[in-house]
Amino acid sequence: MAKISSNDKPVLVGVLKDKRDLGILLKKRWYRIPVFYLPKKKFQYLAFYQPASFDKKGKRIEYYARLKRTKVVKRIDLLPKEPTHPRAQDEYLKCESLKIRKLSNPVKNIIPRRVSFGFTDLKTLRSAKDILELYDVAPTEQIIAKRLKQLGIETKPEFSVSVNSKRFRVDLAIFCKNGKIAIECDNLKAHRGKFQRKKDRVKSAALRGSGWRVIRLKERDIIENLDRCVARVQKSVRVLSGEI
Repeated sequence: MAKISSNDKPVLVGVLKDKRDLGILLKKRWYRIPVFYLPKKKFQYLAFYQPASFDKKGKRIEYYARLKRTKVVKRIDLLPKEPTHPRAQDEYLKCESLKIRKLSNPVKNIIPRRVSFGFTDLKTLRSAKDILELYDVAPTEQIIAKRLKQLGIETKPEFSVSVNSKRFRVDLAIFCKNGKIAIECDNLKAHRGKFQRKKDRVKSAALRGSGWRVIRLKERDIIENLDRCVARVQKSVRVLSGEI
């Protein structure tokens, strides 16, 4: 059996809930994972995502560590000062590390994506600049937005829309004289599951009901047929701008 290179060793990307958890990680060198959410795949390293609640240091991965040992314990044993916490008796995997390391350059969540537990490898973690690179997801929104900008069409990324008390995030929004366009870039990994496809249908229906023209573009089409994808958008822009 071929020996696994140190650069190819699996890394589990986890989320630091708040600054207190970062303090625990840096001072006590442990991190907790709810057993209920524990991935089945084995890992030798951990990387720690800092969400938007970290302010200027948020939406990025700055720290990672090699796993030393693990054990299953109750939350109350990890955080004894919180005996009334609703999950005090839940089981967690306590992950202890030899040394917490800091990346030379943080991996940033440039186009904000929801980050939960996921896997990458050490080489990719050390070289990546964008969260998408960790999971080998093409930056489709940037590709489309850049090409449209070259053609004089401005887009608003991650535009928030409220429909009947529900909030939706549009990948790219375009506002025309006579209407508005929602461009959804469906990456293969994120949109192939039945549950996600159902959510996509609900989202599209809600947006259309609220007066949006919805254009869904698949990752493969964006990568292989960019001009065709852009032509679809251009046609809708011309129609809603009164040019056709």
